[in-house]
Amino acid sequence: MPARARYLYRRIHNIRHVRQITSAMYTIAATQVIQRRKALTAARPFSEAALPLLAGLAATLRQESLHLDLLHGVNARGQGLLVVNSDRGLCGRYVGDINEAAEKFATAHPQVLLLLGGDKAYRPFRRRPWRIVRTYLRSYDRPSPAFARQVAEDLLELYGKDVGEVHAVYMHFRGELVQKVRVERLLPLPVPEAQPLNLLVEPALEEVAQGLARTVLVGRLLEIFLHAKTAEHAIRREAMKAATDNADELLEKLVVQYNKARQHRITAELADIMGGAEALREE
Repeated sequence: MPARARYLYRRIHNIRHVRQITSAMYTIAATQVIQRRKALTAARPFSEAALPLLAGLAATLRQESLHLDLLHGVNARGQGLLVVNSDRGLCGRYVGDINEAAEKFATAHPQVLLLLGGDKAYRPFRRRPWRIVRTYLRSYDRPSPAFARQVAEDLLELYGKDVGEVHAVYMHFRGELVQKVRVERLLPLPVPEAQPLNLLVEPALEEVAQGLARTVLVGRLLEIFLHAKTAEHAIRREAMKAATDNADELLEKLVVQYNKARQHRITAELADIMGGAEALREE
């Protein structure tokens, strides 16, 4: 029985230590969700304003029988896939869901070229048969326009030469409790149908449309990275809350068992003392 009590004491101590860690990680994740959500909200107005203008320019280009690769596509074959995953674990279903969607896409397109974001994407896919052309490890914990611009340049370097389409798989943040994996086409840029614009453009319509399309691509990438990090921290927050709650429940049960074990030990010791005293009295 003393061994049982010591075992329970050590286990209670270990679980309390783990609970401190999960509770601290919950607090950090909750703070990160607030910060990343503010950044995501601030980034949305650009896309909402730029995309309709780009759609109008695309319609104007078609009317003028002009072709722009970023909008109308290229003749190159092949697919590129940007996988936006995490560098760290302890975020519930986040890592597995994204890698599962990426693997499904890659299986359907065996010649796909992979651009892997996050250590949790790089480690499993480095042993798979698909070709990895870029890796971004520990690069976008706090997404910035500069990093989005770098990724956009990497995509444009592949587009039209090695691949004819580029997609991204990431976790879309829809709300505090709702996050969903999305596979979204990045190139050629998907733009809604619109009416041609009656514009006088200098220096040339193609140059203006090209510059705006590249800017929209950078903005879309930044928004994707912000969605991904906000969703990651939201899922991690829920996972750490569940872990902390489970630790509390387990601690409650173990403390009851420990108290019972101590009571048994005390009762046994009292019985031994009383038995010894009774033996001495009989002598």
